[in-house]
Amino acid sequence: MSEQVARPTKLRELQNHHFDSTIWNDFQFRNNDIIIASYAKSGTTWMQQIVAQLLFNGDPSLAVAEISPWLDLRVPPKQVKLPFVEAQTHRRVLKTHLPADALVYSFKAKYIYIARDGRDVLWSLYNHHINANQSWYAALNDTPGRVGPPIEQPPSDIRQYWRDWMDRDGHPFWPFWDNVRTWWQLRNLPNIIFIHFNDLKANMPGEMRRIAQFLDIPIDEARWADILEYCSFEWMKKNATRSVPLGAAFWDGGAEIFINKGVNGRWRDTLTADDAAEYEARAISELGEDCASWLVNGKGG
Repeated sequence: MSEQVARPTKLRELQNHHFDSTIWNDFQFRNNDIIIASYAKSGTTWMQQIVAQLLFNGDPSLAVAEISPWLDLRVPPKQVKLPFVEAQTHRRVLKTHLPADALVYSFKAKYIYIARDGRDVLWSLYNHHINANQSWYAALNDTPGRVGPPIEQPPSDIRQYWRDWMDRDGHPFWPFWDNVRTWWQLRNLPNIIFIHFNDLKANMPGEMRRIAQFLDIPIDEARWADILEYCSFEWMKKNATRSVPLGAAFWDGGAEIFINKGVNGRWRDTLTADDAAEYEARAISELGEDCASWLVNGKGG
């Protein structure tokens, strides 16, 4: 790809029940920081596990949720989170769900953007939301500093959840198309790599080697089998409390609910052909044909 990409500039703040994008304004980048970016439920926790296991050469005891905090989540507030991150002495791995134009972008860091078909995102998001308990709502809605309305309880009908998400662009979480579109615009920058959930599922070892090469992390072949095991969906689900953000206590059923099925296509049992066509047409209009095709299929599709 030869098209030029302008230096990314932060254009806005995004603050709601989840986000406080202003934390990035005060964050001090270090050389070789790693930023994992995505829309929610796109494989973010999986990617955090992969990067941490590559960095630490296969360590089953890693508390990845602590090693790799979600920086723009507004709880705990920046006064707590920034000193914690600044005190880290290892190569830092930070998570963001912000669109690229609400983030401070640095050429000191390396960025991994992971994405997934929006229909699969929605089905995973519904499971996440329907199983959240009152502690989760209290943390997001009642902690001082929330901007805008509280997050709502989900409807019992996933079709209604789907309609709200489509008609109100990501409701009740945050806009979907913005997130994908603003990151896609940066795809030609030298310090960013794009990973698709489908490709990771189809060939995790190959994609992990690509990630390691991008991050300049040498692979210890003697530890490779263990690294792969600790990044497998089955191992992560059995050890979910180590990687789940906000703590397992926020979901009924524990951390295993957060790391739910890891499968695609569940929407096919519910959405009609017209629903699917509506989504696909919307994706093209919002993202353009190349990005929309990649979002459905990945590079292997």
